[in-house]
Amino acid sequence: MARGSTTTHREPDAAESLIGRGARIRGRVHGDGSLRVEGSVEGNIQLTGDLEIEDGASVTGDVEASSLVVSGQLTGDVTSRGPVTIRATAQYAGNVGGSEVILEEGAAFAGRIEAEFDLPAELSERTGGRAQSPRRESAGR
Repeated sequence: MARGSTTTHREPDAAESLIGRGARIRGRVHGDGSLRVEGSVEGNIQLTGDLEIEDGASVTGDVEASSLVVSGQLTGDVTSRGPVTIRATAQYAGNVGGSEVILEEGAAFAGRIEAEFDLPAELSERTGGRAQSPRRESAGR
C-alpha cells in the first residue's frame, strides 16, 4: 500500500494501492480504498474507493468504484457512485454510469453513457420541465 495524491476526490486517510507498470493481473480485484493501475488487469474490479487507469495501462473487465479516471485503455462496463472522467488519451469501450460523466475531446469512446442531467431551458420549455425518454421502436418497422 502506498499513500499519494491524485486528481480524484477521496478522504485524506484513504489507502491507495498500485498495480505498477509491467505488472499483469488476471482475476478479480476487490478491495477497500483506492487503486491506481499503471500495468494491466484482466478481470473485474470492485472498490470502495476511487480507481485511476493511467495512460499506457489497460483494464479488461467490469468496474465498480466510487469514482473513475481513465487515461489508458478500458474495455468493460462501469458503475460509479461518483464522477467518471474519460481523458483525451483514453480508449474506452463499454457502458458507463455515474453521477457525472466527463468525456474529454480526443478520447476514443464506444458505448452508452447513463448519467442524470438537467435539460437546458429551451428544451425544458418544450417538454413542460420534464425530460422525455427517447422513443423506441422495434427493428421490424
